Amino acid sequence: MQKTRLAVLLSLTLAGSSLVGSLAWAQEPAAAPVPKGDAARGAVLSDTCMGCHGIASYRNAYPSFRVPKLGGQHPEYIVIALQGYKNLTRPHKTMHAQAISLSDQDMLDIATFFASEGDLQKAASLKGTPPEKAGTCVACHGEGGISVAANWPSLAGQHKDYLEHALNEYKGGLRKDPIMGSQAINLKPEEMRELAAYFSSQSGLFSVHYAIGGRATAAAGK
Repeated sequence: MQKTRLAVLLSLTLAGSSLVGSLAWAQEPAAAPVPKGDAARGAVLSDTCMGCHGIASYRNAYPSFRVPKLGGQHPEYIVIALQGYKNLTRPHKTMHAQAISLSDQDMLDIATFFASEGDLQKAASLKGTPPEKAGTCVACHGEGGISVAANWPSLAGQHKDYLEHALNEYKGGLRKDPIMGSQAINLKPEEMRELAAYFSSQSGLFSVHYAIGGRATAAAGK
């Protein structure tokens, strides 16, 4: 009799545990859907962007440097950069004025548009000998500046003067990034020039200079 009661109690306990586990599993919230960008909408939103970034070798007025190439860049990183300009962790009055009114979806659409214009233009082999300090850079930005991590920008083919400008802003604390700030703070001017020259000499990023809508809108219209 005693054994029967123990068996019944054990059975009820196990059944209760199974029921609680099932309820907990059923009540777990479903994963939020990953937001997707609309390249055609981004093409329209980026019309203003193209006034600078869509012109090859277009220069920022002051300080003078060529605006960065966006063709082939990770869309995730373009969103990060736009958020930085919006939140003033990157100092640039014109970019802040453009980004301040953009929603997260707007930024994703713009980044998706630029990504739709073509992949990074990789070469069969790297050019030149990497500077001594490049060994640290490649840990995040990849060999030859071709990043495999979406949250780190590719540097290959970027304008030399823009790379120098960015490094100087990180070094001076004007751009707020704990990793880049700690890496750039000890760089000498000649080391920055060497790094910028090396990465800019590689094949990679390109200037997007299509008419408004580019390939994304053309494809949508077919």
